[in-house]
Parts: sequence; C-alpha cells; structure tokens
Amino acid sequence: MMQRFGDWLAGHDLPSPPELSEAGIAAALAIVALALGWFAGRRIGGRIAEYWSRDADHGPLFSGRICDVIRHGVATLLLGVILSAWPWHPLAALGLGFATGAAAAMFTVAVLRGLNLPRWIAWSVAAIAFATILSHAIGGFAATQDTLDRVGVQIGQRRLTLLSLLSIAVTVLLLFAGVRLFNRMLTRWIGGARGFDPTQKLLFQKLAAIAAVIVAFFVGIDLLEIDLTAFTVFSGAFGLAIGFGLQKTIGNLIAGIILLMDRSIKPGDVIVVGDSFGWVNKIGVRAVSVVTRDGKEHLIPNEILMTQEVENWSYTDRNVRVRIPVTVAYDCDLKLAQALMLRAAKESPRALDDPPTNVRLAAFGESGVEHEILTWISDPESGVGNVKSDVLNRLWVMFKEHGIALALPQREVRLLGDGTKRD
Repeated sequence: MMQRFGDWLAGHDLPSPPELSEAGIAAALAIVALALGWFAGRRIGGRIAEYWSRDADHGPLFSGRICDVIRHGVATLLLGVILSAWPWHPLAALGLGFATGAAAAMFTVAVLRGLNLPRWIAWSVAAIAFATILSHAIGGFAATQDTLDRVGVQIGQRRLTLLSLLSIAVTVLLLFAGVRLFNRMLTRWIGGARGFDPTQKLLFQKLAAIAAVIVAFFVGIDLLEIDLTAFTVFSGAFGLAIGFGLQKTIGNLIAGIILLMDRSIKPGDVIVVGDSFGWVNKIGVRAVSVVTRDGKEHLIPNEILMTQEVENWSYTDRNVRVRIPVTVAYDCDLKLAQALMLRAAKESPRALDDPPTNVRLAAFGESGVEHEILTWISDPESGVGNVKSDVLNRLWVMFKEHGIALALPQREVRLLGDGTKRD
C-alpha cells in the first residue's frame, strides 16, 4: 500500500513519503520552538518589561514591545538552530525556512518599531530578512524557485504550484499597495486644487478610485497571464449575482456618484431625512454619514436619499430662519416688549444682520399676546436650539429689568345659579 502511495506521489511530482515524514517532524519542531518563544515572552518578557518601565530610564523606547522582542527573538534563535542542525529535504527546509524567516521578520518589526522608526521602514527591512532567510534555507533564490515550483497539483490543463500561488499573492499585494498609494497621492493633489469646490473634489476622488481598481484588475490579469476566455463560462452566473445579490450595493454606488454629480447633497449640508436631522459629514460609496447635534452618526444608504423626500436646509442658501415664540401679558407695554425682543435677538452672536431680525405679533391668545421672533443664522450645523436658548435668556433678563410680565395660563370659572360649576 505504501509503495503504491509512493508511486502515485512520484507520478504526480509530489514529495515522497520519507520527505513528507521529515516535513512533519520539522513542523512539529517548529511548533515547539514557537511555543517556547511564546512562553519566554510571557514569563521572561513580562519581568524585563516591568524592570524596563520602572528602573531603567529609556524614555519611550521599546515601550510595550519588550514581550514581542523576547518572544520573536527566542523563536528565531530556536528555529535557526533547528534549521542548521540537520540536512533537511527541500520540503522540510522550505517549511523551516518559512517559519524562521517569519519569526525573524516579526522580531525585526518589533525591534525597529521599538526604536520609533516609521512603519514602512520596519516592514521593508522585515521583508528583506524574510526573503534572505528563506532563500538561504533551501540553497539560494534559484533553489527557492525550483522548490516552490516543484510542489503543486494538476488542475485540468493548468498546474497550480506554490510558486504560482506566491506569485499571485505578491502581485495582489503590490497592486493593492499601488492602488492605495495612487489614491492617497491623487487625493492630496485634488484636495490642494483651487479650481474645484469640495463636492467636485470628492466626486473626482471617487471616480479616480474606481478607475484605479479597474485598471489594477486588468493589469493583474495580464501579469498573471490569466486567459480571459475562462471567464466566459461564469459571465452569466456573475451577471445574475450582480442582478440579485449585489443589486443594493451597485444601486447605492451609482446613487452616491449621482448625488455628487447632481450636487443636491454636499458635505456640510444640513439635512432632514425622516427622523434624522444633522449635517452631512461624508458621502461614501455605500452610505451618507449624517452627524446629529447629539454626536450620533447616522449612516443613510445613498439610494434612500435618491428615492425619498429630503429636506436640505442649505441647498441654495445656508441662511436658515429661526422662529422663537414669546407670549406676554395683556397689560404690558407691547411696544416696549417688542423692542426688547428685537434687541435680544440682535445681540445674539449668531444672529445675522442681513436678512434682518424681525418681531411679529402672531395672535391674541387665550393667556396673552403671542409674538414670534424671526432671526436668521448662517451655520445651522451648529444647532438651532442653542440660538433659541440664548435669545430667551437675554429676553428674560431684559423683561425683568423693564417690568414686562410673561403671560401665565388663565382660566375663567363661572358659578351658575343651580350650584354647578362649568369651565
């Protein structure tokens, strides 16, 4: 049985049973080394970290990273000893080299980040250390490539090897990093352009990000030499998936782009959607972020803003009129009361001079003379209730100084001859 299994492995260019056994032993030793490193980091690293922070005057260096340095350092040392102590077969050497390189890379990151070096420098040096140790473990870069290309399986007309998987992973990571870098540079360049308003800048940034992802996708297809005709089999199913599963996602994406192009809702606008009132903080790919005066952030899907009624307080003009009802007693001096109302509103720091503040007599109410103070503000995102509170506080002091009485609820009760009471 074992002979047949070995022949089958050899026929498919897979490692032989002795190589698999040796790889299992190497994996077990690697797990033991990693466990010892973890134990050392927890036991020894904790004490060293306590001494480092209490007795040694090192400032912020290695703050919070002592345990990581000890853990990864011990694991790297033990894995290095295991790797060099025996002439391992290529598969076992590959596994041990990978584990040793990964531990060394994490040790490098912990040390360099502990020295307060930038993250990109730490990870760049760690990547070099990982590649160097891995290639040395299996005899150089050429041997690394041959070993990775040797381990694989045949899937239809294509052979899938570790080398091809690694190439795919590296290509995806490089394209992802390139897209992120491109988007960051483009965002900074568009943000500094003076010829665009904030809405146009955001629109161009979104369109450029989508275009960058599409270009990166086709570049990756070309670099990996993937035949696009293979996707024709899945095109119908993919279309159905978009039509049913991604319908809302695609709809929200298109709605967000239309909102930016239409400019009906812009970042900074004060809007009311259903029970949500606040200012637009961000227009994203899926939803619009609306921040309320309570500090709560509502994420409203873009499609809702396209299909439902939206009240935009700053669509064409950011000025918003604030209505403040005030009721005074019938026996007070109305002219003086109205003058004080006008003065209190004008003295509020957020009230605008143009349009001017106005006081209107609204009605002769049941308890007193009802007035309405009409004042304008240009920053509704800062709240409306605090403007009313400020004006009413000022008005209360002025009414007290001038003897103006506020209206109190009144009710007349009549006593009829039969002894009953009616309201």
